[in-house]
Amino acid sequence: MTTPDLTDARLYINRELSWLAFNRRVLEEAQDENQPLLERLRFLGIVSSNLDEFFEVRVAGIKQQIDAESDDSGPDGMTPRQTFDAIRQDVLKLVEDQYELWHHELRPALAEHGVHLHDFQTLSAEDQKWASKYFHDEVFPVLTPLAVDASHPFPQLQNKSHNLFLRLARPEHRAETLHAVVQIPRVLPRLVRIPHPKAAEWHYLLLQNLIQAHVHDLFPGLEVQQVYGFRITRNSDLYIDEEEAENLLRTIEDELRKRARGNAVRLEIEHGCPADMRAVLLNIFKLTEDDVYLVNGPLNFLHLMPLASIEALASLRDKPYIPKVSPSLPPGSDIFEIMRQQDVMLHHPFESFSSVVDFLQHASTDPAVLAIKMTLYRTSGDSPIVHSLLQAAEQGKQVTVLVELRARFDEANNINWARQLEEAGVHVVYGLVGLKTHCKVLMIVRRDEDHLRHYLHLGTGNYHPATARFYTDLSVFTTNPELGEEVAVLFNTLTGLSDFSGVKQLLVAPFHMHDEFIKLIQHERDLALQGKEGRIIVKINSLVEQSMIVALYEASQAGVKIDLIIRGICCLRPGVPGVSENIRVVSIVGRFLEHSRIYCFGNGGKPKVYLGSADWMPRNLFRRVEVVFPVKDAGLRKRVTDEILPVYLADCGKARVLGSDGVYTRTKCGTGKETSQAQLTFRNLARKSTPRRLDTQQLKGVKPADKAPKPVIVKTPKPTIVKAA
Repeated sequence: MTTPDLTDARLYINRELSWLAFNRRVLEEAQDENQPLLERLRFLGIVSSNLDEFFEVRVAGIKQQIDAESDDSGPDGMTPRQTFDAIRQDVLKLVEDQYELWHHELRPALAEHGVHLHDFQTLSAEDQKWASKYFHDEVFPVLTPLAVDASHPFPQLQNKSHNLFLRLARPEHRAETLHAVVQIPRVLPRLVRIPHPKAAEWHYLLLQNLIQAHVHDLFPGLEVQQVYGFRITRNSDLYIDEEEAENLLRTIEDELRKRARGNAVRLEIEHGCPADMRAVLLNIFKLTEDDVYLVNGPLNFLHLMPLASIEALASLRDKPYIPKVSPSLPPGSDIFEIMRQQDVMLHHPFESFSSVVDFLQHASTDPAVLAIKMTLYRTSGDSPIVHSLLQAAEQGKQVTVLVELRARFDEANNINWARQLEEAGVHVVYGLVGLKTHCKVLMIVRRDEDHLRHYLHLGTGNYHPATARFYTDLSVFTTNPELGEEVAVLFNTLTGLSDFSGVKQLLVAPFHMHDEFIKLIQHERDLALQGKEGRIIVKINSLVEQSMIVALYEASQAGVKIDLIIRGICCLRPGVPGVSENIRVVSIVGRFLEHSRIYCFGNGGKPKVYLGSADWMPRNLFRRVEVVFPVKDAGLRKRVTDEILPVYLADCGKARVLGSDGVYTRTKCGTGKETSQAQLTFRNLARKSTPRRLDTQQLKGVKPADKAPKPVIVKTPKPTIVKAA
């Protein structure tokens, strides 16, 4: 029997097409009639937002490869040109299905509930009169007509700006074709609400449609023959040579200004625009017909998102979910005291991120705290995390923050916070040259009664209170001395000039994480070859890196049972006889964005469980600073292996299973079985967990020892299956 070649291109799914398959799953949530109506609308907007970023970054890169006449192919064997052509076919179908859903389902359903989106021409005479007055009073003064001819060069339109393209004529010279552009101002709301006597009805007009109906007022003496809305998407990746950048912060600011003017990669234009008008735009933007996407409706579904926030229609949305405070961190307790007694795990958003905010706030004012060190990849606009760091610096504590300026599309926000922190006396570091700092690490150095102690918070998600409400993540509070020493080594490496001295507990990219994961997979393979049980369960966002996939294929061939819970990109092809028949891949797309990374290895019945910030992609393993940490506490490991992972694997409501053909299909619960949705189950568990106050009188008599005492485990209820909403 011939041994399969595990690098055969047929065993790999194209990365870009796999991502588009993920966005298709997001669209399926919008198509799901069991979803509340306004949640369906929200998912429709997410599809558009996802596509924007996909073109800004991924398609832009592929087009650059094509322009360079590169024939380099990935593990799947597809060249850049083949990939681009396949992307176009998938996106054309995706966009078609978006507008089909809008016109035939969502728009009529909204109308049934009193929400109407009108065209100006179909308004009543009274409403037209009101809309015209609104145009002349509020819109007209802001507009600027821009002619396009030899003396008026085409305007430099910003990335994702919304514009109108016009064909004009002079009455006395109809044979002469004129063109003009009108930019739709971003300072004005994209939805104009029309007053209506019925309180339970909401009538709207798209700003674009209102301007189109009155655009002739901008060109007196000219005849407006045709007008179409269009939108340009530009290459938005930043190109920074850190070796040449004397000031990284200033260099990134300069690049951000260029981003809005990057090369065009996509032209979206209203359906019906004639080919000759499209040709003018394509020539200006140096695009081809392959870059054109005709839209039959709103140019951007994100413009409709205000409809999803109408307060009177709360019944058409998911009920608000208020995260519960972890029973291990009851209100009024001393978190430092609790951490000396036990490790604590939080499962966001089911358990509140406020415990993390409170931890840092407490540290910022505690006189026993000497130093605070943390990494900051993304945070919110008015961040309580940053406010606590500023307060700690004002209190005279040693505060060091690693701010990742290159967090994509959050660069400007991070530059703002970096400047504020520096002005307050915080030591701000921008990481290692050539590497993004993506790890999620917070260390508090505190002088306790017995000695200095490291208090750690390690997680899978960003220190971002806003996203913590709808991203699923895990994090751990610990005073484990081994982890504390290694996190200190990590910070010294990131802030100093020393080489990475190596660690034994943490897996740190780009230094040794990849090799350690390979060893863990191979250990399960070796156990299976010895006739013992090999078991791997991994939950990540993306699986792309080829050597990791090869290692998983080898483990599967040896008989290791492997479950991969992968939200987004998966280049591994499961279910291939003789290669991956022991691998199951599922993707869960639901109300919350699955973001936690969990790595579980059976280890012959003594599971090794890790959590961290890294997906299994080349960028995470080789081009970023990532940290994956072991769950040292036996009770918390058991929570992951016996409660969290089984709930995900049992999901038959929001999970899709990847087939060997690269197609995802919804899981089926089986006859007579109740529908199980992981996120609903976790919410149910959190509701049943009631915060309890620790016996602080008893704890006061316990002096912390050099080695942490045996942890006190707060038991949570066993997972139950809940019916889908």
